[in-house]
Amino acid sequence: MKNRFWMRLSIVALLPVLAGAAAPKSGIAVIDALETGKWQLTEKDKPGGLDRSVCLPDKVALIQVAYSSDECSRFVIDNQPRSGTVHYTCPGKGHGRTTLRMETPRRVEIETQGVWNGMPFNMLIDARKTGVCSAK
Repeated sequence: MKNRFWMRLSIVALLPVLAGAAAPKSGIAVIDALETGKWQLTEKDKPGGLDRSVCLPDKVALIQVAYSSDECSRFVIDNQPRSGTVHYTCPGKGHGRTTLRMETPRRVEIETQGVWNGMPFNMLIDARKTGVCSAK
């Protein structure tokens, strides 16, 4: 059983190399399938929860939508064409686990939970592309 896990992990790690030029930029298929641009993020089933509009030139930011930090390491747990799960660790700040489920390249459901600055968080977010990012 343990050997199957490592064999599967090794095969998944080699897929971008075997795919050559078609390899996804982030290494996370669901993120690479999404469109860049202006996105509306709304927390589901929580009045007064997260509700903001963000410009996403880098869609990997959707992994850490609750709290962001540049000093985090990521480990891809599941990497499917329409869904993916990533665990991230940010030394001195916290850690989390995020699952993305793509409905279309312009809409994704984000489930994220973890601990940040000693406080637990658990969010279910509806993310929709609303347009292009305006130049500043």
